[in-house]
Amino acid sequence: MKIFRNKKIMISINIIGWLVVSFLLFNNTALAQTSSQRTNNYMKLSLFSDVLRKISDNYVEEVDFDKLIDAAIKGMLDELDPHTTYFVPDDYDRFQADTKGEFGGLGISIDKKGDYITVVSPIEGTPAYEMGILSGDKIVKVDGESVVGIDTRDSIKLMRGEPGTKVVITIKRPGAKDLLDFEIIRDIIKIESVPYAFKMDNGIGYLRIRQFSATTSNDLRKKLDELESEGIRGLIVDLRFNPGGLLNEAVNTVNEFIGKDKRVVFTKGRIKEANHEYFTRYNRIRTGYPVIVMINEASASASEIFAGSLQDYDKGLIVGKTSFGKGSVQKLFPLSDGNGIKITTSKYYINSERCIHKDLNDKLLKDKRIRNGDISKEEIEEMKKESEEEHIKDIHYTESGRVVYGGGGINPDVEIEQDKLTKLGVELRRKNLMFNYAIDYMVENENDVTLNFRAGETMVSDFMEFTQKDSIEYEQTELDSTYNWLENTLTSNIIRRKFGDLESYKISIKEDNQLQEAIKIFDRFPSLVEMFTYAEEEKKSDESEFISEE
Repeated sequence: MKIFRNKKIMISINIIGWLVVSFLLFNNTALAQTSSQRTNNYMKLSLFSDVLRKISDNYVEEVDFDKLIDAAIKGMLDELDPHTTYFVPDDYDRFQADTKGEFGGLGISIDKKGDYITVVSPIEGTPAYEMGILSGDKIVKVDGESVVGIDTRDSIKLMRGEPGTKVVITIKRPGAKDLLDFEIIRDIIKIESVPYAFKMDNGIGYLRIRQFSATTSNDLRKKLDELESEGIRGLIVDLRFNPGGLLNEAVNTVNEFIGKDKRVVFTKGRIKEANHEYFTRYNRIRTGYPVIVMINEASASASEIFAGSLQDYDKGLIVGKTSFGKGSVQKLFPLSDGNGIKITTSKYYINSERCIHKDLNDKLLKDKRIRNGDISKEEIEEMKKESEEEHIKDIHYTESGRVVYGGGGINPDVEIEQDKLTKLGVELRRKNLMFNYAIDYMVENENDVTLNFRAGETMVSDFMEFTQKDSIEYEQTELDSTYNWLENTLTSNIIRRKFGDLESYKISIKEDNQLQEAIKIFDRFPSLVEMFTYAEEEKKSDESEFISEE
């Protein structure tokens, strides 16, 4: 008993010491508080210490105080925004690997949303992307083991493994009635920041930025030099599904289009140390051709800063769908036990002084009714409507006086919907059947495949026979509506087997209706000024239609 009593004494001393240090630190960072507020803070910390002592003295079983304190910390953080989290060494290692541009796994960017590990975006060219994992998919099981409610780091440990090994991911997809199983082969995930850059047949340059890692600005500069040497008449910068990355790299890439000594972004927080301004530094600016930037709902953080900055300075037409709205800044603070805490310290504001952060996202992520399924779709839609009403009241202006809005992500100048796959297309992609067919086809026909190869009606019929061993069911009308996509995807997969990702990608984008619509804008309007005029006319037309419908 003496040993146990000494242990309790040591626990109490450690708790009191921790509380005293916490109190001192708290008050050092809150000097503006009144004396009564500081006294109240001390009383609350004393109350916490008292509760711990009572548990230590009276609980029916001996308590694991490490787990108890960890739970108390996590409970405290649950009262804040969803991005303020406990940060253990594994999380930091993962962050370092992501920003350096290489890590092992499936190829998905994920975040914890409520109780669910949720896909922010799949990474192009990776196993998860090829299998059809989508932004917004909720991961509910890994190899049959539930991951609902577990930490992000624990789910990552389950998903990662040796390259070449198999893992089964069970997905809950918004709008789908049944859970979906994806059998994925792990691979080393090498993230090329700028994986694709080429001049299209119509003279327009296409450049894809996958995420903002340590090499992005250098990669972008080299690719732009190459494209300009080929004589492009316009440029598309594709930021769709770009989850963000390093802030300084976003600033340096913006530099290429707006020149030196221009403010790109600034941060504002509660304390002075959280406030910073970021300016371009290099005497470089790309001119001589119009630029279109493509975004969608999975474009977040640094990609929103890039798109919003070109919009602010009237250096690019933004097309696609409204971006995600991730504009909060987190800072990692080390803790005494080797772990850390990631705290939201400020928010991003771009040059027009609009904040890109969408508070609704945080509210939805923290809403326990959504976690428990106790909220109707109508209530969620009402929340979204109220958020949008507030968003369009927050008016700001670009350099030339065009109206833009704050607090809701980046709105495109021209909105373009993306076609959705049919149920048949989703099923074929989920089971990775085009990939499997392409491998079998190349065994017999590799010598016949050239860059001009195209799948035709005979191949599509042969492929559909091939799918029968996987019990694929479909109606003829569904096959008809999927036909063009299927023909194009088969071609793309077979070309990839022989000529690599770039040539395959050039084929796959022919069925990308968002991109094809963006390309048409260059043909109709050869200058940015004309594009901006067109965008304003489209908005007025949409507004008048909305009013007439009401």
